[in-house]
Amino acid sequence: MTNAQVTALQYGLIAFFALWATVLIPQLIVLHARHGRVRLRPVLTTAAVLLYTTMTLAVTFLPLPGPGFKRLSQTVQLNPFQWVSDIHTELLKHGLPMADWFTTQTFQQATMNVLLFVPLGFFARTLWKRGLIGTTLIGLAASMLIEITQLTANFGTAPYVYRIFDVDDLLNNTGGAMLGWIAGALLLSLVRKPAPSMVEMQPLRGERVDLAQVR
Repeated sequence: MTNAQVTALQYGLIAFFALWATVLIPQLIVLHARHGRVRLRPVLTTAAVLLYTTMTLAVTFLPLPGPGFKRLSQTVQLNPFQWVSDIHTELLKHGLPMADWFTTQTFQQATMNVLLFVPLGFFARTLWKRGLIGTTLIGLAASMLIEITQLTANFGTAPYVYRIFDVDDLLNNTGGAMLGWIAGALLLSLVRKPAPSMVEMQPLRGERVDLAQVR
């Protein structure tokens, strides 16, 4: 992880605490008025969604370009799975064996793009009750919004384009959302699985069956 990414995460964490402090008190008031008590689960759910949102925005848009920021020579990448070729190129550049492909920065970046959207797919299944297709569309739409924002230099608010519009990011982000949906579905299936009752497991003792009544 680079120093820029660490700094971005720090800003994301600060933004989370600022937003949560703003939302927390009104939420506690509403919960107490509605249920007569404060329920912990909605509070933690709100915190998790806010934390994910702020950290995602931080790592995708920060740091902003400033003095001495090197401009990109390429701003658009439209070849699917280009990251596979980039891994080979990086290995050759550093003289590494093919067995070290998982240590390359390219592979780690692709993995991060997948993991970045796993929580989104998890939330879509467990909180918003979306199906796999709906979750896939949500992941694709969210990733597309991020990529378009980067391509347009944050809709013109940045001095120039400082992040690449990459079709591989769309694929990896969407795949991450699908993996998150699968994880959420598995968790719900485990939680909702009814435990066998003791009445069903143990035969009734001393009960006599009247064959005449059965007939």
